[in-house]
Amino acid sequence: MCVKYDVTIISDEIHSDLIYPSYKHIPIASISEELALRTVTCIAPSKTFNIAGLATATLIIPNEELLNKYNAVLTNLGISMCNTFGVTALEAAYTHGENWLEQLLIYLEDDMKFLDHFLKTRIPKIKLIPPEGTYLAWLDCRDLNFNAEELKNFMINKAGVGLNNGIEFGYGGEGFQRMNVACPREVLEKALTRIEAAVNTLK
Repeated sequence: MCVKYDVTIISDEIHSDLIYPSYKHIPIASISEELALRTVTCIAPSKTFNIAGLATATLIIPNEELLNKYNAVLTNLGISMCNTFGVTALEAAYTHGENWLEQLLIYLEDDMKFLDHFLKTRIPKIKLIPPEGTYLAWLDCRDLNFNAEELKNFMINKAGVGLNNGIEFGYGGEGFQRMNVACPREVLEKALTRIEAAVNTLK
C-alpha cells in the first residue's frame, strides 16, 4: 500500500536490540529494495543501554533524495549539530556493549518468565501477553472487570503500583496495563505482591 500510494515509512525500531535469543527482528527496510528506498528507520542506544538522557539517536535513510531533504530541514532549523557526549556514548555502546547486552537479555527474559509464573499461580485474573523482546510487559486485566479509569485508579490507589494504562495506547488497550520489568527481581516481586494483595480484596 505504501508503494502504491507513494507513502514514506517512518519505522520506529528503537527496541530492536532488545529481542530475546529465540526470536529475530526483521527491519522493514530489509524486506525489499523498493521498501528500503521509502523507509526512514529510527534506532537509538537509549532504550537498550539506558542512556536516554544523552538524547542521541540514529536515522537510516537509504534514499539519497530523502536524506538530502531531511538534512536540509535540520540545517534550516539550526539543529544539525550532534551531542558530543551522546555520540561518544553511542559509539561505545555499539562497539563494546555486546557482552553486556547478551547478559541483559537473559535477565530480562527471566524477569518475564518470573512475571508469567507469578500471574498464573497467584493472580490468574491477570494474564501476560507473551513478548518476543523488550522490558515492557503487556498485562491483560480484563477479568478484573474495570473500565480504563477504574483500572488505573485501582493499580495506583489500591495496589500502590504505577503502570502505564493501556488506553493511552489506543482504544484497543482498554483493560490492559503496561509494566516495565527492567528492574531487580526483588522490585518486580514487591510490585506483584502488592497487586496480588489488592486483587484479593475484590469480591
